[in-house]
Amino acid sequence: MARRERVVRMSVEQPLWRALTAYRVLTLLYAALLAGFGREKYERPWVALAFLAFLALWTLATLPRVANAANCTRRFLGLDLAVALTGILLTPLADFDAQHMDGPTLPSIWTAGSVLAFALKGGWRWAAFASTLVAVANILERGEPSTDTFHNVVLVWVASIAIGYVVEVARASERTLARALEIEAATRERERLARDIHDSVLQVLAMVQRRGTALGGEAAELGRMAGEQEVALRTLVSSGLVPTTRVSEDSAEGAVVRAVDTDEAESAEVDLRSLLAPHAGSRVTFAEPGAPVLLPAEAARELAAAVSAALDNVTVHAGPDAHGWILVEDEPDEVVVTVRDDGPGIPEGRLVQAEGEGRLGVALSIRGRLRDLGGTAELISVPGQGTEVELKVPKVSRGKAGTAR
Repeated sequence: MARRERVVRMSVEQPLWRALTAYRVLTLLYAALLAGFGREKYERPWVALAFLAFLALWTLATLPRVANAANCTRRFLGLDLAVALTGILLTPLADFDAQHMDGPTLPSIWTAGSVLAFALKGGWRWAAFASTLVAVANILERGEPSTDTFHNVVLVWVASIAIGYVVEVARASERTLARALEIEAATRERERLARDIHDSVLQVLAMVQRRGTALGGEAAELGRMAGEQEVALRTLVSSGLVPTTRVSEDSAEGAVVRAVDTDEAESAEVDLRSLLAPHAGSRVTFAEPGAPVLLPAEAARELAAAVSAALDNVTVHAGPDAHGWILVEDEPDEVVVTVRDDGPGIPEGRLVQAEGEGRLGVALSIRGRLRDLGGTAELISVPGQGTEVELKVPKVSRGKAGTAR
């Protein structure tokens, strides 16, 4: 988590540090031009020349220090501020009239760059500390407060504190975002595992319970135990306690979160028809286009698993004599798979009741899968007229943004 926060912070703050680097170079040139145009007013021009030469060397040598927050250490900030304060206090030595005239100091507005570095590194409190020292140095340099001095001091103070506060707010927001993305990634992985459990373990336990009850005797006791374990596992899944795998991170600049590592083969396309064809049989009619229906391998497998879950519902809930149909439509922008049966349909409110009981077949195995693919799953059922499940998956993935109805 600490590494992720560092990555996010660098992506947000990096433009500010780059701007500060450019500001220091430009204000160095500005200070040199001011000294050059006003060289006749200096009684000791060598003082101004010596300081500006040192300031130029210091600025250019420390450019890597203001490239990012990691390089900008407290020790550097203290030395940098000391250079600025020294330049302010040396101004009367180079210009005897500086205390009586509201002219620029030797470092001029370069000093604000030192204060802004404090703001970017430590927030508004650090900025307030640095700008206060600059204010004291300016008052000492003038000998007594003046209107222009007061104006400049307040301007630097307010601007640096405001920037420091904005940086703190941005950091807090990024920490919240990183945490939210981490929770989202963990939740999606938990839902994926819950779907796998539903499609395998829970189905087997339910079958053992039904068969054991039908056979009676010792098998009935085995069925009862299987039923208890099924209820316990459903409760575990619905409560969100299913363990999750570790989420990986990407250290590239600007990255926030990268989901669970996937193999390169996942990007290959497969023909959806080949995954759905095995479902065809005496009780299931499969209608497909004449041309291949190509989808990324992961999307095709998840869509096929959702179709399988829908057919399982037909087998379990529609009765032994029910017939199912699978229709695949290859649209220009999406693939639509419709699963329909001629069973008794689903009574109104039954799905909500099933979710409350921890039976999450439709919610996880069907809607959850389609949502993760950026698609939708719509279930239409009329009592006495069967059930129809329409699954839509975009050919160009919309990431995790899709919603399932």
